[in-house]
Amino acid sequence: MEKTNVMRLLDVANVPYTAHAYDETLTDGVSVANALGQDPERTFKTLVTTDGKKGYFVFVVPVSSTLHLKKAAKAVGAKSIEMIPQRELLPLTGYVHGGCSPIGMKKQFCTVVEETAQLFDTIFFSAGKRGYQVELAPDDFAKLVGAKYEDITE
Repeated sequence: MEKTNVMRLLDVANVPYTAHAYDETLTDGVSVANALGQDPERTFKTLVTTDGKKGYFVFVVPVSSTLHLKKAAKAVGAKSIEMIPQRELLPLTGYVHGGCSPIGMKKQFCTVVEETAQLFDTIFFSAGKRGYQVELAPDDFAKLVGAKYEDITE
C-alpha cells in the first residue's frame, strides 16, 4: 500500500495507526465503512465550514451522522457557520472531496470532533486520498491536530 501524506505525518509524530484501503469509487462514508467491515459510528468524515468572515473550521463526525450547524457554531464561538463550497476545498485544504483528512491540511484550522469518538478505542477517517483510511486512537488524533470533543451532531 502506498503511503499518503497523512501516514507520513503520523510516522514522523510517532503516532501508532493502521492503514486501510478500499475501492476508491465508493463515494459515501457509510459505503466506505461497510467496505472496511466497520461500524459507521466509528468511521468519521471531515467537514470544512466557514463563518463567512474568512474564519474556517473543521468538524469530524461519524459518516452516518449530520453536522448540527448551530451546535458546531457554538463549539467554535461563531455566530453561524456553513459548509464551504466544494470548489474551495482543494485550494483551501490541499485535499479533494472524498479524500479530505483533518491531518495535513495546508493550514491547521480549529478542529472539533464529535464527542462519541471517545467511546471507541480507535476510529477511522480519511488518510488524505480517496481509497485510503487510517485507524488510530481518538485521543492520539485529537492531540496531534489540537482538536476538542463536543456534541456537534443532530
